[in-house]
Parts: sequence; structure tokens; C-alpha cells
Amino acid sequence: MMKSDSNKLTARDVALVGVMVAVIEACKLAMMHLPNIELTTFWIIMFTLYFKKRVFFVIPVFIAIEGAIFGIGIWLIMYLYTWPLLALVTLALSEKMDAITAAAVSCVFGLTFGLMGSIPYLFMGTDVQSGFSTAFAWWVAGIPWDLTHGISNLVIMLVLYRPVTKIMAIVSKQT
Repeated sequence: MMKSDSNKLTARDVALVGVMVAVIEACKLAMMHLPNIELTTFWIIMFTLYFKKRVFFVIPVFIAIEGAIFGIGIWLIMYLYTWPLLALVTLALSEKMDAITAAAVSCVFGLTFGLMGSIPYLFMGTDVQSGFSTAFAWWVAGIPWDLTHGISNLVIMLVLYRPVTKIMAIVSKQT
């Protein structure tokens, strides 16, 4: 993204980040009426595979827009580490990534989203025990939603991976 001989972002870099954020936000808003069914996971994996570390410019902008649209809440804290974690896992596995691996990563991410989201609750309460109890209760109450999230991520990735990778291969060569 940034040229090796310069620390400056180019207009093309900024435009690419803007397009990636717009794609994620448009898909998220279009599907927000479906409980725990989203394309954000899919797009972060795809953008990481094809634009590598550039995705780390996209994620904070996405999170900031989410905060502006939906307000500040504890869920926003969770976004600060879950989405970068997904990108890091994808980067680590990128050399071995195929449709099945991507589907497995997205499924596990969806299944563990609530567990990861319970982490801020560990710090709520008057002592360690109450924080743990709150986090555990929050996670367990959300397990049905995590199942929906994981299964839908799996299906989305299996359906969209191959056609989108063909398009992404063309687009990424032009950037």
C-alpha cells in the first residue's frame, strides 16, 4: 500500500481503503435484518488474502463507522480485537488458504465470536469472580447466536469463495 521508498499514502491507497470499507459497510447494512448472518467476516478474509496488510487500514475505519452509526457500546471494544485477530489468522494461513480452509476459519470465527466478545465483561463487577460470572453468562446466553453465526459464515464462504477469488485476482493486480 505505502511505497517502500515513502511513508506517504497515495490517493490510490486511500481510495482502495475507502472502497473496501464501503463494501463491508454496504453488505453489513443490507444484511442487518438477518440475525448473526453477515458478510464482514467473508470480506475481511478476502481483503486480507488479496491486499495483505492493507486490511489493517480498513479495519479501524470500519470500526469507527460502526461506532458512528450504532453508537458506542461494549461491543465496540470487542471489535477492536476480534476483526484484527481474524485478519492476523488469515495472514498466517494465507499460503495454505483454499475454499475449505477459508470456510473453516470463518466458521470457527463465528462460533467463537461470542466467547471473544465476553472478554470485556471479565473486567466488570466488583471482583474477579463477578467479572468471570458475567462474562460466562453473557457467552452462554449467546451460544445459539454463535451457532447461527458460525454455520452462516461456513455456508457463505463455501458459496462465495471461488467466484469472488476469481474477481479479486483480477482486481488486486490492478491496484
